[in-house]
Amino acid sequence: MTNMSLLTEDRGFTLLETMVAVSIIAIVLVSIYDLHIRTVAMNIDAKFYAVAPLLAQQKLAEIELSPLGDASPDSGDFGEKFPGYGYKIEMGDVETDILGSVTDDMKKIDISIVYNSDELTYHVRTYRLDRR
Repeated sequence: MTNMSLLTEDRGFTLLETMVAVSIIAIVLVSIYDLHIRTVAMNIDAKFYAVAPLLAQQKLAEIELSPLGDASPDSGDFGEKFPGYGYKIEMGDVETDILGSVTDDMKKIDISIVYNSDELTYHVRTYRLDRR
């Protein structure tokens, strides 16, 4: 009976079994954490590429409302309503031989919308003809 009682009393986990279980749990948790980080990053990207065109359109509308001669390069942010978002507007002359003298009244306008100091960037280029 002594041999039989020894066999029934050994019912615990060995150190190796415990280490394997903890390793499996750690691998699963790291995978879930990585998936969560990627999901958050994709959400931030999607929000930026939905909001940035609207902000660029807003800045372009402001430029359209001002006379072309008053327009100048500009940069700044969008305030508390859009924290982390900024813009940079650059203007230049259009240089082409195809259009001839029409380009004298034409300006090239580049608008860049940035998020978190150039972490994400959205660019728009347009041209404006002003014959006033």
